Amino acid sequence: MTREQLFAQIQQKRSFLCIGLDTDPAKIPAHLHSAADPVLEFNRQIIDATHDLCVAYKPNLAFYESLGPKGWETLAQTLDYIPEGLFTIADAKRGDIGNTSSMYAKAFFETLGCDAVTVAPYMGEDSVTPFLNFEGKWVIMLALTSNAGSLNFQMLELQNRELLFEKVIRTAQKWGSADQLMYVVGATQTTHLRKVRELAPDHFLLVPGIGAQGGDLEAVARFGMNRQCGLLVNASRSILYAGRGKDFAQQARAAAQQVQQQMAELLERHFSQA
Repeated sequence: MTREQLFAQIQQKRSFLCIGLDTDPAKIPAHLHSAADPVLEFNRQIIDATHDLCVAYKPNLAFYESLGPKGWETLAQTLDYIPEGLFTIADAKRGDIGNTSSMYAKAFFETLGCDAVTVAPYMGEDSVTPFLNFEGKWVIMLALTSNAGSLNFQMLELQNRELLFEKVIRTAQKWGSADQLMYVVGATQTTHLRKVRELAPDHFLLVPGIGAQGGDLEAVARFGMNRQCGLLVNASRSILYAGRGKDFAQQARAAAQQVQQQMAELLERHFSQA
């Protein structure tokens, strides 16, 4: 999916919602535990209920890897079930020496058929570029995250007073273009979002942290939108676990619809002022 195609989906659905499929077997409704694959059944019903309200799904690999070989089967079947035209992100946060990164890229882009994968940049250029060698695929690089530990490294001030996350964003643009590379920026980091957008004016940003983590969607849109929206805002728990009964999928839809309606208003406001 190209940047233009992604923007067309955003315009058509009036949404820049990404739904994280962080499916925890301990949290899914009890009546699903009798299914042959409870996690897959849960995911299918969530996708059926929400696919017209979002533009992307983002399975978090840890929730599937923790289940062993069966979890990988569930992940592959979940990805196959997602309707064509929706952007799929493997939230894997991989990053290793070049030949290992090449195998990771092959696993997510060729074997699983994902559109994008999240990548940790700590090991530098030769750990990231193997992911960028796959035509039509996307690297979503960790830049500024919402967790408390992000202060340990990401906000370190360098000799030229540039912060480390700023250096990561600036440097990575030498490796890949805005048609290959996105950045992860947490929704609770809105005080720095304006600077991120200055550094990467054309890049899409994957923004987790609204909903259960308390990020401000309106502030994210105010500081982060660009001429092609440029945002994929992720919500996971607040949608997946909006309901715990037999109507969980309807409750998930209602929660997703509430976010989508707010996004539609923000998009209209942004492009009417452009």
